[in-house]
Amino acid sequence: MKIAVIGSGGWGTAISILLAGKKNDIYLWSWIQEETDRLNNDRENKEFLPGVKLDERIVCSHDMEKCLDGADVVITAAPSPATRTTAKQMAPYIKPGQKIVNISKGLEGQLRLSEVYHSEIPEADISVLSGPSHAEEVSRGIPTTVVVASENEATAEFLQDVFMCPTFRVYTSDDIIGVELGGALKNVIALCAGISDGLGYGDNTKAALITRGLAEITRLGTAMGAKAATFSGLSGLGDLIVTGTSKLSRNYTAGRLIGSGMSLEDTLDKVHMVVEGVNTAGAAYGLSKKYNVETPIIEHAYKILFEGMDPHEAVNLLMTRRKTVE
Repeated sequence: MKIAVIGSGGWGTAISILLAGKKNDIYLWSWIQEETDRLNNDRENKEFLPGVKLDERIVCSHDMEKCLDGADVVITAAPSPATRTTAKQMAPYIKPGQKIVNISKGLEGQLRLSEVYHSEIPEADISVLSGPSHAEEVSRGIPTTVVVASENEATAEFLQDVFMCPTFRVYTSDDIIGVELGGALKNVIALCAGISDGLGYGDNTKAALITRGLAEITRLGTAMGAKAATFSGLSGLGDLIVTGTSKLSRNYTAGRLIGSGMSLEDTLDKVHMVVEGVNTAGAAYGLSKKYNVETPIIEHAYKILFEGMDPHEAVNLLMTRRKTVE
């Protein structure tokens, strides 16, 4: 098949490598010509995936029309702040019913990313793919398992076949809301797990944050129309574990730097990649107010990031909240 991958960061590049290994013709779109030239010349994404070579079937291009024309599948891997801009650039070239699968995780304000693509490209068939999937590991063929969600069962099964291979196992779901929210909201909790480690707390603290954070994600997600069971699956618990415990996670890394005393501005400069948990914390806090859902961990993450609350104080306030049942 011809597959267009829109977004040449680490995740977009890793998926391109995976799918090229299945003998597909991959057109990897980059937003600037200079980056396209580097990828074509080096045959390697030295910034995000150093040491991993690009398959000869991957064509890197800055020409959106060339990438999308005749594509059997369009994979979108733009970071959440660039989602709408990217959708607008894609819109003139998408054909009715053309299959788009978004693999990015995040929110635009209080909108899920698939909602952004629907608003700009209503004629497309839009699905989402999510789960515990570090780009660095996927690009090197390390066994990984994810879930693809679509409102159309046939589309979900088609995409399952597109992505699935011996190192990349894919399950299907009809719960787009839950799969997307799990992938987005876990970034906030992973950031908190990093803050905990940066403060010097132990595994007990981190385990509590992850477990109670998942409870908050589930409460908020079900209030927004998701299925509770989705959050105990790959796109919920699975993704939360990998993002909240791994040094490969930019959200965990950013949190650890903040917990150790670094400012948010300096942290984002040092990580040098989009930290989705920062963007999502504000959106998640707003959604919790909108849907009247209690999310104390998300609330205190917001206050640490945007109101200057001391992380030690946040932990103390969480630990001394009123007694309740689990």
